[in-house]
Amino acid sequence: MGSMSKKLLDKTLRVYLLFSVIVLFVSAPLFYFLANEIFIDEADETLQLRKNEFIANHLPSLKATDVSVWNAFNRDDKLEANKAKIMHDSIFYQFHFDSLANENEPYRVLHSPVRIEKMPYVFVARINLVESADMITGIALLFVIILSTLLTGLYFITKYLSARLWKPFYSTLENVEHFELGKNTRVEFVVTDIEEFSRLNQSVGKLLERNMNSYNHQNEFIENASHELQTPLAIFQAKLDTLAQQMPFTDAIGRTLSDMNDSLTRLSRINKNLLLLSKMENNQFAGGEEIAVNEVLKKQITFFSEQAENMNIVVDLQNLGSCTIKGNLILFEIAISNLLLNAVRHNKVNGRIAIRLEQNELAVSNTGVPFVLERNKLFQRFSLPGSNGGNGLGLAIVKKISDLHGWQISYKHENSEHIFLLTF
Repeated sequence: MGSMSKKLLDKTLRVYLLFSVIVLFVSAPLFYFLANEIFIDEADETLQLRKNEFIANHLPSLKATDVSVWNAFNRDDKLEANKAKIMHDSIFYQFHFDSLANENEPYRVLHSPVRIEKMPYVFVARINLVESADMITGIALLFVIILSTLLTGLYFITKYLSARLWKPFYSTLENVEHFELGKNTRVEFVVTDIEEFSRLNQSVGKLLERNMNSYNHQNEFIENASHELQTPLAIFQAKLDTLAQQMPFTDAIGRTLSDMNDSLTRLSRINKNLLLLSKMENNQFAGGEEIAVNEVLKKQITFFSEQAENMNIVVDLQNLGSCTIKGNLILFEIAISNLLLNAVRHNKVNGRIAIRLEQNELAVSNTGVPFVLERNKLFQRFSLPGSNGGNGLGLAIVKKISDLHGWQISYKHENSEHIFLLTF
């Protein structure tokens, strides 16, 4: 998985968490505002009821001389002279000093004009909002606690429930990631009662099975074809050698026979390489023996030194320290041979080959074409067929041998040199 990639569940939960936070921060003040409005409306209705009660039950029998006495017996309802000539009812906020609490407290106040013995008075009724404010705050806090608990619970329930529900999917994904063609291993999927995942497992299973069958048939065909070609190629080579020795021939016929011999040699080499690839893909090579890398290098370098001298190529052995690995000796020798052969064939006259061996890395570099090779095609079969006398399978074989042993083969272009790194 890439470093920037994110799991579907993580992205879903992140969006869900963001939505929950937005809902909480928007709904909490909105709830407080609406609750406060409801309480204010209730307070205003209560004030209107108290005014109506006063008008219905007290005002008809009340006299001007009784106003002071009436005020003395009522704490939150008062009668005051209408000095401001109030003509209509009005309700507003007002602060009054509470001697018991020793502080100013908010009130909702009603002023309503009345007449007592034809004299203008103002009926004043008030309601203390401290208790209602405390109650609203308490309810809002309770709402926030309940909503936070609900959203948090839903978040973790969704997280763990989704993780359990998605477990078959991740199991299938892991099976597909570890599946390798040629291993002949059957993929076992987790049994699930979720229809979508069950269908996914069936589809992936059928797809992998078809790929395995196609892969096995392809390998079988290549191996059979390579075996069948060996005999006619050998006969053809023998006939060609016999023909070349029997009678004198012209220069044109000689060149034709030489070209035929070169083509036959290349065809035979391709056949052997295809057979080698088929055997490797069918795991027909045992491994696990100790291999002295520097000894194999010295042996192979001696074999290719004559070809390098013919092109006046300088071979620079920068470091051939001791290095021991485990693997199949025959396959390792083939890999080293192909790397050195590649360095010679794709070099230039008066060129250079540098070989460096460190503790767990072998670097083979060579001069050659002045541009970077296509990395995505470099280790594919027949990516450069027939170039410089090659058969397009050398680096593909090196890649296959590396994969079989768990090694890493890579390429880079530095200082006008093509460098192949084999990491053990």
